[in-house]
Amino acid sequence: MKTLNVKLMALFVGALVFLSACSKKDEDVTPTPKDPNTAEEVSVDRFSTTAGHLQVRTAANGLPAANAPVNFDQGPFITKGFTPSGQTVEYYNFDVQPTAPAPIWVLFKQGESNPVSGQLNIINVIPGDAGYNDFWQVYKVIVPANYVANTVTSYADIVAKGYQISTTSDIVNCPVVPKGSTATKRFLSSEDAGLTKGWYKGKVVYYFNFLEKNLKATSTGAVPLSPIYVTFNINPDQANGGPGSGFKTEAGSSQTHNVVATIPSDAAYSPLWTVKVYDNAAFGSVRNLTTATTASILVQDAGKVNCPIVKIQ
Repeated sequence: MKTLNVKLMALFVGALVFLSACSKKDEDVTPTPKDPNTAEEVSVDRFSTTAGHLQVRTAANGLPAANAPVNFDQGPFITKGFTPSGQTVEYYNFDVQPTAPAPIWVLFKQGESNPVSGQLNIINVIPGDAGYNDFWQVYKVIVPANYVANTVTSYADIVAKGYQISTTSDIVNCPVVPKGSTATKRFLSSEDAGLTKGWYKGKVVYYFNFLEKNLKATSTGAVPLSPIYVTFNINPDQANGGPGSGFKTEAGSSQTHNVVATIPSDAAYSPLWTVKVYDNAAFGSVRNLTTATTASILVQDAGKVNCPIVKIQ
């Protein structure tokens, strides 16, 4: 019996030593960050039937294939219209977007006011996913002082780590696009027109930044809205009318008589526009906000579209 007790004690002590060694080994393990330059990249398709609304790929319209680079500097992605005062304005067309922003998580080290250097921002939805929006509400994630950039690469990682998350009212306009896409125009000369890398469920994703206006969520948490007045080649109440017929333009020109109600210097400006469709019979007389609002409005709210202004002349 005594011999058995000695053997049991030896086994118990050995088990403690083993567990202690394993515990120390686990504590010494440093999470390995991912390299954004070599990490797997996600495939993006803005023109699928699940992602697109006005811009859905068909055999006839020739919109780019899934994950193919998109040149947004050409039709149908850029439009010339008028400002409220009648100046010429250019804006991109990034299709219909909801008013509920999607979350984007930005990491900050404890006690610091700038994001973690080298860390990519994190999103959890891309075009075609439920809840996707080009407009993102910023969430601050507080990480330890010894955090290594890009150790966390997904929202699931943030939750698993139990990091503190706080909501901000900041809204950013960052359309997710395929790698290699271009949209070279920006309203401010200080804006970077290149692509930004982010993380989506552990994979690299690419998006544009449009910073012509600092946007804040409304009191209900929505993306702010501004009106835009447009008209089509065929009125929407007629056969084959509406967006499918294309914007009405001046003869031999790409100049529409679409009119935005605000510009980036206005307090009420937003690149998410409520589309109001006016009768194309008034096309010739509509050249500013006054003439647009006095035209016959056929549809008061034909949808909300992301159209950041990039040039006024």
